[in-house]
Parts: sequence; structure tokens; C-alpha cells
Amino acid sequence: MAQEKIIIRQAILQDLPYLYEISLKTADSGADARALFNDPYAVGQYYAAPYLIYPEGICFVAEQEFLPRGYIVSVPNTAAFNRWMEEVWLPPLRRRYPQPFPPAKSRSEEERRILACFHETLPAIDPWPEYPAELHINLLPEIQRRNLGRALMETLCAALSRQGVPGVRLGVGARNAGGIAFYRKVGFITLRKEAWGFVMGKRLQSSAHAD
Repeated sequence: MAQEKIIIRQAILQDLPYLYEISLKTADSGADARALFNDPYAVGQYYAAPYLIYPEGICFVAEQEFLPRGYIVSVPNTAAFNRWMEEVWLPPLRRRYPQPFPPAKSRSEEERRILACFHETLPAIDPWPEYPAELHINLLPEIQRRNLGRALMETLCAALSRQGVPGVRLGVGARNAGGIAFYRKVGFITLRKEAWGFVMGKRLQSSAHAD
């Protein structure tokens, strides 16, 4: 039986439930993290939804049989995005999950880490000005190994280049060996090693046209 065709298209607001689902099912270094979270939306509240809601967000989905099965979400200017997060997105989440959050209300250390992220103050000055954009990419297992990660990455990088963005970065956990290998294949280099993993970046060739 032939594989169902998968299309890549710009994400729309109605894709939001699927972004939450995909982010949770890939949150354990690419594996399903549903058993680790009491709140199934916690991961997406930080790593997916705000990028789609943010007015300047650049987001695409890989759609199979009319359903999003993967996504790539990005912002062209992380410093501006961080200001929006601090002013608009994070305050309601900080009220919902006050610190210290009762341990009995979370299932795992990973969930507690995500909840703690809601309370971290995001930097106002970008530490990576040559790589001002940032991204997150996730694919469900059923559409992996079909070159869709590369296609999503190329689609996003082309969109960022058209805006004149000089570079893009991401964070990847040390346990995510497959992700690290993929990012290197598509041109990312290690910018800094962290206790949790790596910050990686890729320079972009601007295709912006002057008026």
C-alpha cells in the first residue's frame, strides 16, 4: 500500500490542539512523554503554543490525512519574543502554577522542570545576536525517517532568510542523539555545551529584497 502523501503548510490557529499533542508525545528526548506529565498541556505551553500565538511567529506543520503529525515553530527575533513572553504569555501561567508547586501535583522531575521554566526570567538581551531566531521541531514516529524533518527545516530557513534573519539556533538535550545528528546534517554547529545538552546554531543566507 502506498504511503499517504504528507504536505507541509503554514500553521494556522486551528492547529493548536495538535501542536500540544505532538509536543507531549515527543517530549522525552523525542519519545512519548505522556506518562511523565500530570498536565498534558504543560510542555506545549512553553515550547509550542506561544510560537504560534506570537504575532511574529513563523510556524509550519507536516500534515498527513488532514491531521498535523509534525511541526516546526520559530520566531525571527528571540529578544523581542522574550519580552512578549514576559509581558503576555507567562504571567497567567505563573499564577496557575505558583511556586513552590506541590510535588504531588506533578508526575516526574521532567514535569517539575517544565513548570519551573514558567517562572524563569527570560533574558532581555540576546546572548547570540548572530543567531537571533530560535526554533523547535518535532515529528511523531509515524512520519519520521521520510525526510520530512529536513523539508520542514528548509521551509523554515527559507522563510527566515526572506526576512533577512542572519541565523537561527535551538537547544537539544544530551540524550537526544538522533536529534543532534540530524541538526548537524542540516548545517547546525555547536555554539555552547550545557549541562543539559547543546545550544546549536546555523547561519542563514539572506534572500531579503530591498524595496
